[in-house]
Amino acid sequence: MGRIFRSFFMGGFECSTHVRRDGVRLDLLQSTRHDQFAAADYARLRGIGMDTARDGVRWHLVEATPGRYEFDSLMPMVKAALETDIQVVWDLLHFGWPDHVDVFDASFAPRFGAFSHAFAERLKREGITELAVCPVNEISFLAFAGGEAGFFNPYARQRGDEIKRQFVRGSLAARAAVLNVFPGARLVSIDPIIHVVAAAGRPQDREAAAAHERSQYHTWDMLSGRIEPELGGSPEALDVIGVNYYVHNQWVYPGGHGSMIEPSSPDYRPLRHMLAEVWQRYRRPVFIAETGIEDAARPLWFRYVAGEARAAMQVGVNFHGICIYPIVNHPGWDDDRHCYNGLWDYADDHGRREIYPPLAVEIEKEAEAFRHPATAPTEFQDGRDLDLLDQEAKAMAEASDRSRDQLGSTTGTE
Repeated sequence: MGRIFRSFFMGGFECSTHVRRDGVRLDLLQSTRHDQFAAADYARLRGIGMDTARDGVRWHLVEATPGRYEFDSLMPMVKAALETDIQVVWDLLHFGWPDHVDVFDASFAPRFGAFSHAFAERLKREGITELAVCPVNEISFLAFAGGEAGFFNPYARQRGDEIKRQFVRGSLAARAAVLNVFPGARLVSIDPIIHVVAAAGRPQDREAAAAHERSQYHTWDMLSGRIEPELGGSPEALDVIGVNYYVHNQWVYPGGHGSMIEPSSPDYRPLRHMLAEVWQRYRRPVFIAETGIEDAARPLWFRYVAGEARAAMQVGVNFHGICIYPIVNHPGWDDDRHCYNGLWDYADDHGRREIYPPLAVEIEKEAEAFRHPATAPTEFQDGRDLDLLDQEAKAMAEASDRSRDQLGSTTGTE
């Protein structure tokens, strides 16, 4: 099978730009100083054998005035990509959009298409010859969190299906716009993969849990025209599938505090089976577009994910790589806490970042394992590994719950 990405391991730069409920707009590229030190960041990736990166375009900065596109905020990353000869997969909408854009309005898709066309034309003028784009990151999560449950922007409730269709229309408009400028561009559709079960002793919740799990496929089904073909989807519109997978992507229905399924639980579904299910359903190239964990479990989690990816490849999954996300530590969305979840830490005023050696060592070990897969282990050998993952998973879930609860209490939300 042909290569889609220049390297199997990749690094992703957190690029969320959504507006919190308290009115603060996040800009993670700015707060991590990646927009300032992109060339050094890309060079660091190249130095450890990662020739592909995920990065973002900040629509709210590019189109601060309706219909006027200014790409000054993007140029540091574009010039750095050219300078370091790194392949970038660009997110055009990573949870945020300009204040003057209404994602529920009929004008959303054509406006997003126009922005995407302007982006592609600008990159072509700058000398970019190959392009890979994710039009809208995590449509399923954004539709649920922002359109159905109301805890994420645009903070709507019971409009999840409506906003999902809007983002699918927007993605298809962006696809057409990009291909008009770069006919050979690769279009990446990225969403989380999940596993949901009913609680023991609650058989009445089994169908609801299964329906929630099936919903992970709705966006890809829409894009490919399997369902709601009136949106404009088609088989060729589903090009490359990116799956986002974290330790908290498995839970007991209906979710909420304390519902996460721990890696040691018999209810925890092996990642290899989830990857195989995506491949068997769509027969499109698959890669892990986001994965990571915080603190001391970082190398252990990467070892688990890499081993599961190898196991999936051994049963025939057309699998193309793993992106560590984020590749640099960043402030927490809700409370600005220092999240130690990357390979490198915050940058100093000279663009230097301290590396986390245990994860760097594990990356090299896994690179060697993929070069010689026949001798690579695919299972944890020590029960203490699962214990550590359980502990770190609980800590992450508790920290996320605390920060979300704190934000809610300070803004008068539930």
